[in-house]
Amino acid sequence: MSALVHLTSAGVSVVVDTATARLLHWGAALHPADLDALAQTSTGSVTFSSFDAPRTLPLLAVEADGWSGAPALAWHRDGLHSAPLLRAGEWESTATSLRGRFADAGAAASVILDLDLDAAGVLTAQVTVTSTADPDAAPLDLLAARVLLPIPAHATEVLDHTGRWTGERSPQRGPLRHGAHLRQVRRGRGGHDAPYLTVLGTDGFGFRRGELWAAHVAWSGDLEVGVERLPEGAGVHGAVLGGGELLLPGEIRLGAGETYVSPRVYLAYGEAGLDSVSVRLHRTARALPGHPETPRPLVLNTWEAVYFDHDPAKIAALAEAAASVGVERFVLDDGWFRGRPDDRSGLGDWYIDDAKWPEGLRPLADHVHGLGMQFGLWFEPEMVNPVSELVAQHPDWVLQASPDSPTWRHQKVLDLANPGAAAHLLERLSALVAEVGVDFIKWDHNRDLHAAVSPHTGRASVHAQTTAFYALLDALRERHPALEIESCASGGARVDLGVLQRTQRVWASDSNDPVERQRIQRWTGTLVPPEVVGSHVGPAIAETTHRAASLPFRMTTALFGHAGIEWDITGCTPEERAALTRWTALYRELRPLLHAGITVRSDEVDDETLLHGVVAPDGSRGVFAWVRLGTSVDGFTPRTRVPGLQAGERYRLRMREDLGAVARHQVADPGWIDAGIEATGAFLETVGVPLPLLAPGSALLLEAVRVRASAVLD
Repeated sequence: MSALVHLTSAGVSVVVDTATARLLHWGAALHPADLDALAQTSTGSVTFSSFDAPRTLPLLAVEADGWSGAPALAWHRDGLHSAPLLRAGEWESTATSLRGRFADAGAAASVILDLDLDAAGVLTAQVTVTSTADPDAAPLDLLAARVLLPIPAHATEVLDHTGRWTGERSPQRGPLRHGAHLRQVRRGRGGHDAPYLTVLGTDGFGFRRGELWAAHVAWSGDLEVGVERLPEGAGVHGAVLGGGELLLPGEIRLGAGETYVSPRVYLAYGEAGLDSVSVRLHRTARALPGHPETPRPLVLNTWEAVYFDHDPAKIAALAEAAASVGVERFVLDDGWFRGRPDDRSGLGDWYIDDAKWPEGLRPLADHVHGLGMQFGLWFEPEMVNPVSELVAQHPDWVLQASPDSPTWRHQKVLDLANPGAAAHLLERLSALVAEVGVDFIKWDHNRDLHAAVSPHTGRASVHAQTTAFYALLDALRERHPALEIESCASGGARVDLGVLQRTQRVWASDSNDPVERQRIQRWTGTLVPPEVVGSHVGPAIAETTHRAASLPFRMTTALFGHAGIEWDITGCTPEERAALTRWTALYRELRPLLHAGITVRSDEVDDETLLHGVVAPDGSRGVFAWVRLGTSVDGFTPRTRVPGLQAGERYRLRMREDLGAVARHQVADPGWIDAGIEATGAFLETVGVPLPLLAPGSALLLEAVRVRASAVLD
């Protein structure tokens, strides 16, 4: 095998020199004729007050290589062999994959690094560590197994995310400085403030501009991700980008022959802004084994309609109202099981409450199925209330460092590392799915894991809890292959590509306020495609913010995701029901486009105005939302560029008011808006059109349909 391995796919190149175990390039596709030049220019200089040879950055950079940043690997055996000294062995490659084998003879450890470049041009990296010591040797205590990839020096800005409950995935960005921009998740789940997607890019990058590199750790437990830049650089590169699982002391202790496999780190290059990264990541997400293969049914969830007040007759009437407006999946939320008048008791006791449901839930499920809808049910399997029969019978099944550890939302965590607890949970969930006729589970997770020590093992247990959670999902769907599952975690605190390998939907936020949701969905969509992001129409006054919003605005916002309703629509007026019926019909019309197209977002608007949309992969059609969230200084709307359409094609751009009239802050619309306009995709993206000045809390739907090819522009 040649020393230079060139992986290439979808306009991306990854070049590794196996002779030195260095990554020479990850970015825009290279011509094979330039590989020799790349190799010849990949050695830096010898500088003052430094090593007597040029610094290099191996793929698994550690301190012994002269790398002074966070090491790719950290371990010890009873305090010894704490400076990994890796020697490269065999390399195996294909056109799009590379496996390197390494060994540390002194530490008696072997390491495998796998790099895979998929059809979308997304690179995944994974590290495997095995103890090769004798059985009587001390265990190998693994402290870190990180992926670290060098990034060019012209990437000078870093962006990631933070947030809170009902305010997930808020972007934060700044200049890249010396040192580490490190984000550590120590919540046992991603958390509302999860870094989500970490992006390093050229100065001023946006959705449609700039060259950038992005990393996401596909893991639902503790993790770390970030960027590190040292004064001496990283070989001939400017910084490193990467991450991995954040391991707690004593979590991973490898005995003879035992192996640790890290989470996959997803790494995406973008040549033209965040949208160019998203198009790759969405294609990758759509290829995950858990991704849904059928059209996404329109949902009604009962939570904000009834809360814990479960009256079978009222809920049956709600199901009938749902079917009448076009709902396709009816989900019964929290409150259906024993001892659950509120959130202070009952979690863990997964038996139907005979007092609320004297005939059980099967009659409701049959009624829902008879109305032509799927039936869904809420669970929070990983949690228990201290006030529950399960905790009374099995106090040793609680994941906690001590019995007096604090509750969170009146609950504690069930120790899934305990085989008895995990087996009990699988049997109860599986039995209810079969007995009731459940098509869909809303799987919730309403607290962080703090001081997560397993009474069963006596060790820190976030890693074991996360792997057991994955195993439970896998086992349940193996028993019930048609079952679909949503990942909810007090809103959007567990949204990642690890859980999406096993689930068909994520709940982006507990806020159904469309103003908040527009921003949350905008940034959630940088990583995951809209068809897996639950988005609901709530009541006129949002429960979480107490803000009023018009029905057309609420419906337009929910349209750009896996749409649903979370509202007691039995109290709707005939006009509201008619509007919801038009909305569900529009959702079914646009669903093939919205859930298979390319997400696009404009940079050319102020902070209170958004333009986003979805364009068909063949460029034949696009639908866009022009959104005003609040007031701004400007009292007019200038030409706004409409992104993503094919430059050499001609389109008819028109307004659609299927969902009702949209409030404006102007006397008359721009002259073209009522009749529509024909223009090329190049004109719409580079010149743009004036759009109506909407009232705050309004959204207008625009549709672009290709009318004929403009060959003269090719």
